[in-house]
Amino acid sequence: MTDDKLDAFCHILPRDYADRLFALDGVPAVANLRKRIMNIPSLVDLDVRFRQLDEFPGYRQIINLAAPPVEDFGTPAVSTDFARRGNDGLAELVDKHPDRFAGFCAAVALNDVNSAVAELDRAVGQLGAVGVQIYTHVQGHPLDEDRFEPFWKRCAELDLLVQVHPCRNSGWADYPTEERSKYEIWWTFGWEYDLSAFMARIVFSGVLERYPNLKFLIHHGGSMVPHFSGRVGPGWDQLGSRTPAHQQEDVTGYPLTKRPVDYFKMFYADTALFGAVHALRCAVEFFGPERVLFGSDSPYDPEKGPGYIRSAIANVEELDLTEAEKAAIYGNNVRRLLGSRLTR
Repeated sequence: MTDDKLDAFCHILPRDYADRLFALDGVPAVANLRKRIMNIPSLVDLDVRFRQLDEFPGYRQIINLAAPPVEDFGTPAVSTDFARRGNDGLAELVDKHPDRFAGFCAAVALNDVNSAVAELDRAVGQLGAVGVQIYTHVQGHPLDEDRFEPFWKRCAELDLLVQVHPCRNSGWADYPTEERSKYEIWWTFGWEYDLSAFMARIVFSGVLERYPNLKFLIHHGGSMVPHFSGRVGPGWDQLGSRTPAHQQEDVTGYPLTKRPVDYFKMFYADTALFGAVHALRCAVEFFGPERVLFGSDSPYDPEKGPGYIRSAIANVEELDLTEAEKAAIYGNNVRRLLGSRLTR
């Protein structure tokens, strides 16, 4: 087993960013995050984080800002300011600790697309960001709306890694007759639906048709898509057969030149499946080992840091892969995608 591992999807809160965030009043998403952070010190405390990472020789992280998305913090101006401050903090962490952090994926405030593109340019051009983290929707709006086209165009031009994180809360009820989701179903299943719906809207709106070099990294092993590949493949080959005539506009006019499933195979997936080796095997079989990147979702495991890193490594080792395929997943794939942008 190689000691050289790059974690392509894990989270942190730079100290200054966290302090400013927790000073916000009247923002429900912040209040909930503040409560959670108290139980996960390694999100902010580097001493705690580094002691945990010492368990894994040769392991480094590509960091991003922990949820919630900056759009939840207020007006577009407030959101943009938090994205800038967060990116400054992430860049400083990478600069000070290149032995721990191989790079960072920037935050952007997509409630103002022009400002988001400008901040993306600054984060990449001035701060050295290797990618960008986005969420599955922007305050409930799907990301295939026409207003987001300049953002996709710029991501393609910059040749970035686009990390996609789910985003849903208890306000997204499980049934139309209810006001809230119960039992954290919004998280366990809702987040995975969000990721899968995002992928479908990106595919059918033609984003990947227009920008085939976009490198979307879908959190949690590509979510539902590998496990329902029969529905994504032969099922969507029959698109329209289940739709009544008066709703045909919902299933026509999409600008695709290949089978839908071929576009879904253009996404990348991470290994953040929380110890479910059978799920990781399915993801690797669907996307291929060349499109799976090592990612842990640290530090959100029950141990508050090392648990999901350890289980992701164990899962990769359990798969029937060649040493070259394991090395690709552990780090060579992300190096191929990002090259010299990484710290080493």
